[in-house]
Amino acid sequence: MGRSDRPRKALSGRETLVCKAAWVIIGRLVSLSSQRLAATLVAFVGGLIVSTGAVAGTLPDSTWMPLPQLPQQGQSPVFALAVDPADNHALVAGTAKGALLRSADGAVTWTPVHQGHLPITTIAFSPFTAGLVLAGSRGSGAVISKDGGSKWADVTGLEGRDVRVFGFALPLIAAGTDNGVYISSDGTDWKQSGLQKTSIDALAVAAIHAPVHLIAGSDTTAAAAGPPLYDSTDAGTAWNSESPPISGTVVSRLVAGPLPPTGNVRPLIAGTNAGLFMSRDNGINFTPLSGGDLLPSTDYTQAFFVKDHYNRFYVASDGGGSRSGGLWSTGDGGQHFSSLIPPIQSITALAVSNDETPVLYVATFRASDHSPAMWAYHDTGGPPQGPTIGISPTASSARPGKTNGGLFDFLRVLSSSETPYIVLGAVALLVLLLAAISHFRGSRR
Repeated sequence: MGRSDRPRKALSGRETLVCKAAWVIIGRLVSLSSQRLAATLVAFVGGLIVSTGAVAGTLPDSTWMPLPQLPQQGQSPVFALAVDPADNHALVAGTAKGALLRSADGAVTWTPVHQGHLPITTIAFSPFTAGLVLAGSRGSGAVISKDGGSKWADVTGLEGRDVRVFGFALPLIAAGTDNGVYISSDGTDWKQSGLQKTSIDALAVAAIHAPVHLIAGSDTTAAAAGPPLYDSTDAGTAWNSESPPISGTVVSRLVAGPLPPTGNVRPLIAGTNAGLFMSRDNGINFTPLSGGDLLPSTDYTQAFFVKDHYNRFYVASDGGGSRSGGLWSTGDGGQHFSSLIPPIQSITALAVSNDETPVLYVATFRASDHSPAMWAYHDTGGPPQGPTIGISPTASSARPGKTNGGLFDFLRVLSSSETPYIVLGAVALLVLLLAAISHFRGSRR
């Protein structure tokens, strides 16, 4: 039986209605003049572009969504990632090859904005000066942008330094380096400000008004009990050495939160290579937040407070090469934590938007096959949901995309919440194409 002899499947009422509507639209478009048809096509395409951007900026609640890798990222993890506090869709990321990239659509697409030669180690937006963002590197100092990350320039005074962390106060900016702490009034010109020949890996601003209170942590193993901490109550002019009785040998993260409703001391979170701790008296005493029935005793390299909430924050770990990494949140000052169950446990970079229900941009790394990945998570407080089709952190060593290939990506698109909009856009484009073909055929007769 030939193709023309095969019985045709009867169309349903809905399918018939859609077909009739489509041909009515095509007929109306065909009847337009060439100029009006061209204007209509432009309007349709512009509307589709705007709609696509709006859909791309919408994340489902409390659901892990995979993001594209950075251009030319290769198999290197991402350690530097930051989101603009004034725009939760604007991000800057750094690579191991020294490149800085900017995204204006929530990490869906990236644009190279600066090319260095050594790995980017840290990126930070100023919470006080709009558009000011700094990026530090391993061995080549730092660069500055004053337009939200589009254009960059070298800073002076940090040449040849490893710049690991920035801290912002109202009258100054501080930087932790392999040669102590440096201070700048505007982020452009820097000078050494104590702890010379001390490797500083963590830095927190405990008081943002003058006199600025700084707390620094070193990644150099100390002979005294506890990891090395340093305290300055005069904006870095003089430093006192502290050795709080907390576990670990190096301090990998320090962050000071917003002021509580009563009192004038900010909560201080300290992450070491062996646990997480909190201080409510400027680092004199610490309470463990890990160990026992609390969080795992592992290295904590990421910590971010939510907006102006002194008791809401996120902490993350890459696990130090083990499977103890993860991402956790608390809403009661660390008394209880909830795991956000990231698709891959090893968290190498974290950026948290400045929103009541923040968007988390997360970089992960699977050591078994050297696979970096990027994710977005809109934390609305609901139970975490994994990607419909995701990458298991305990999967085999086959790299994503090599064993699953295009089928994986195709199924992921079909299973996403944006599928109806994609189908609608495809149908609209098909209608426009048919209309244009019919119109130009008729004009040639």
